[in-house]
Amino acid sequence: MLDPGVLLQVLIWGLVIGSVYMLLATGLTLIFGVMKVINFAHGELMMTGAFLTFLLWHALGLHPYLGVFVSMAGVGLLGIAVERLGFRPLRGTAKINEIFLSIALILILQNALARAFIPYFREYAQIRTPYAHRVFDLGLLNLRYDFAILLGLTWAVMLGLYLLLFRTEFGREMRGTSQNRLAAALMGIDVGRIDTASFGIGAGLAALAGSLYGIINPFSPYSGTLPAIKAFAVIILGGLGSIRGAVLGGLLYGVVEGFATFFLGGAWRDATAFILLLLVLLVRPEGIFRERA
Repeated sequence: MLDPGVLLQVLIWGLVIGSVYMLLATGLTLIFGVMKVINFAHGELMMTGAFLTFLLWHALGLHPYLGVFVSMAGVGLLGIAVERLGFRPLRGTAKINEIFLSIALILILQNALARAFIPYFREYAQIRTPYAHRVFDLGLLNLRYDFAILLGLTWAVMLGLYLLLFRTEFGREMRGTSQNRLAAALMGIDVGRIDTASFGIGAGLAALAGSLYGIINPFSPYSGTLPAIKAFAVIILGGLGSIRGAVLGGLLYGVVEGFATFFLGGAWRDATAFILLLLVLLVRPEGIFRERA
């Protein structure tokens, strides 16, 4: 008979890793919804965030959970620079140019991270918090402090994003631009400013995802590729352009991955979640939800 406590542990792990996928997918959805750009270098922005948090902790002694916010701001500024200097000059040209740019960014960021952080690790690094070995004893469930903080931090950021998008004038402008870019421009909305903000916010969410990933997993400059692929799967699963779909799809993907690993072994961890994606697409080709960001 299966131990309910063990199943709860697996569920919590699924929600934790699902939160990472959710943050990545939400950032991708925001960028695509507004700019109609698929940023293939999103995983590398994630790893940039992880390594920045690692550097602030390892070299400067900054508490990792404070470093997370510095990392979000730093990578957000990097995202703004990428949009202004990279994607904006290509707007109106063939889409293949944007694809090549994002692929070039993958190689640039991977190699820059490898060169910059070699003094601090050999093959893999991991961010260690003061709570790494502390747990809440909740009877059936022993909940790690880091997991509780990670989930709380993730949902606090998502609440802030919700309030920005649905309770502010700027959020209405952003949603209007995602629905009809030309109409938004004709109504006086500065769509260039919206593009910059959406890419900056998306990059900041990627940095948060990477920092939290680095707290629960070892990582290298090349560790962002698979989570990014899964984030692309999540936005397809949840519905292209749907923030709500990215949130629910990310959590569902993480939980399925967790239970697949527990019942079937690590070899099936990645495959099972993609099988779920295929099954959902057979029933609902448009994804679970179909709406704009």
